[in-house]
Amino acid sequence: MKRRILVLMGGVSREREVSLVSGAAAAEALRSAGHDVRTHDLSRDVGALVQEIEAHRPDVVFNSLHGRFGEDGCVQGLLELMGIPYTHSGVRASAIAMDKPATKRAVEQAGIRTPRGRVVRRDDFALGDPLPRPFIVKPVAEGSTIGVRVVAEGDNRDWSADWSYGDEALVEEYIPGRELTVGIMGERALAVTEIRFEGAAFDYTAKYTSGHASHLLPAPVPPEVYDAAMDAALVAHRALGCDGISRSDFRYDDRRPGAEGLFFLELNTQPGFTPLSLVPEQASHLGIGFAPLCEWLVGRARCHA
Repeated sequence: MKRRILVLMGGVSREREVSLVSGAAAAEALRSAGHDVRTHDLSRDVGALVQEIEAHRPDVVFNSLHGRFGEDGCVQGLLELMGIPYTHSGVRASAIAMDKPATKRAVEQAGIRTPRGRVVRRDDFALGDPLPRPFIVKPVAEGSTIGVRVVAEGDNRDWSADWSYGDEALVEEYIPGRELTVGIMGERALAVTEIRFEGAAFDYTAKYTSGHASHLLPAPVPPEVYDAAMDAALVAHRALGCDGISRSDFRYDDRRPGAEGLFFLELNTQPGFTPLSLVPEQASHLGIGFAPLCEWLVGRARCHA
């Protein structure tokens, strides 16, 4: 069925450039499938988006935005008010997933292990280390590992210097070992990928700079760890009430027995979306091409309210 589709992309978050790439890839794939596709680079001029929707009244909005204001429930709320079906998760799941401490609480209540940690207010930054070193510092509401800092033993740098991510930070124990990620498509865990990269954390540079990371699919981990990661990703997807696709990231300390070294880190409701991105790569591994994956998301588009 041919549909009028509006692809939202760009936006005003720190992940703008990544979103432009994701949106362009989705738009090209959907056009190749025969759909009538328009694109809109979201700005703070909300009226421009409203005018675009009212003028062309799309059947579906394909949300390719990443980060704040596009992945955190804000745009989803506007689309709910306008009665326009959209891809990916609804307002509630999007808002919770963008809030790392809220996500941490939700998945822990569902029985998923996360690193020991707590929220630290900016006023407390000067009181010394909030946890024994090594620990990791994260913005409470940013995507793509933006702003993540690893504080190691003997590191004399001020870990709180130049903090520009709000009045709070999430501080967690640093889990040594390997980075794993699992994509969810509907009610199905796709696969486990191991990501190998330079440095102590899979940060923004490692994610989006060519040559800084490699993907091992399927991840070369013991079967019980592979299965535990698949199960935990699906539990997290359900616990937050996600829809469409999501991607859960894990740290695996392979010095611990069995799956005891597997720790959930975060969940992305709108992960990177090009043919080479992690979730489409896992889908392709299972025989699902990029264009069919985009069409599958369009077919699931809905209002959630």
